[in-house]
Amino acid sequence: MKSFYQGDIIKIQGFKNYFLIISKNSFINKTGVFHVCPILSPCSAGPLHIPVEKYGTVICEQVKLIDPEERSCSQKGRITYGEIMDISDAVQGMFEYD
Repeated sequence: MKSFYQGDIIKIQGFKNYFLIISKNSFINKTGVFHVCPILSPCSAGPLHIPVEKYGTVICEQVKLIDPEERSCSQKGRITYGEIMDISDAVQGMFEYD
């Protein structure tokens, strides 16, 4: 199995857009699967739509679980640690208490 990490931009066979891996590395290593959010372009920015340089806008409310053994995934790039923090904060914010 290829190694995938939080913050990787990946291409999944059969989809025209890119995806961002948002799962923690420890989760990926333990389970062998990871959560992704799609990256769309063009798309307007907002609280849950976070632009990443060169790729488009991460749609944080569309979290999907991917098994790379069942899908043909390839790494296409990486985002910065600061961008990972912003996106993680947005995803976690959807599940906080009111």
